[in-house]
Amino acid sequence: MIVLASKSASRRAMLEAVGVEFEAQAADLDERALEAGMVGSPPDAIALALAEAKALAISGTTRLVLGSDSLVVVNGQRFDKPADRAEAARHLRLFSGKVMHLHSAAAIARGGKIVWRQAAEARLHVRTLSDPFIETYLDAEWPEVGHCVGVFRIEARGPQLFEQIEGDQFTVLGMPLLPVLGALRELGELPK
Repeated sequence: MIVLASKSASRRAMLEAVGVEFEAQAADLDERALEAGMVGSPPDAIALALAEAKALAISGTTRLVLGSDSLVVVNGQRFDKPADRAEAARHLRLFSGKVMHLHSAAAIARGGKIVWRQAAEARLHVRTLSDPFIETYLDAEWPEVGHCVGVFRIEARGPQLFEQIEGDQFTVLGMPLLPVLGALRELGELPK
C-alpha cells in the first residue's frame, strides 16, 4: 500500500479505479512559498518541484509516497486555483478563446528520497465563452471547481469549455497515471 500525498478527489478516484491500494494523507506544504523561490522556472519544473515536495512532506513511513501537482499556463501567465467564484469567472474570461497548457507532474519518494518523477503536458483549446455561459457553468459547478486549477472538472461539465484537447486524459485529470503505474511496477508495489 502506498501513501498518496494529496487530498485531490480526482487523484484518489484514478488510483481507486485502477486498483492501486493507497492511504491518502494531505501534505502539509506551503506551495506558494516554494513557487516564490522558482520565479522564472518553466511550468513543468515548478509542477515537478511541487510534486516532489509533497512526496517528501510525508515522513515517518517506509512505504512509497506519491506526490502530484498540476498547474495551468495561458498566454505565458500561470494560474492557481481561484480564491472565490468571482476570481473563477475572471479566469474563465481570460481563458476564453485561448489554449490552456496544463502541466501535471508526479513524484515518488521512499525513505525521504525521490526515487522517480515525471511531468506531462496537455493542451486544452478553450472555446469562446460568453458571460451568460460562464455564469450558468459556475451555477452548476461551483464550489467544486474552486478546488481545480483551470476551473474545470473534466469528469463533470468541464468538457463544455473546450473545442479540442491534446494530451493524455489522465494528465488532464491531474496526474500522469500511466507512467505512475509503470513506476509502481518497477518499484515492486504492483505486479509486473
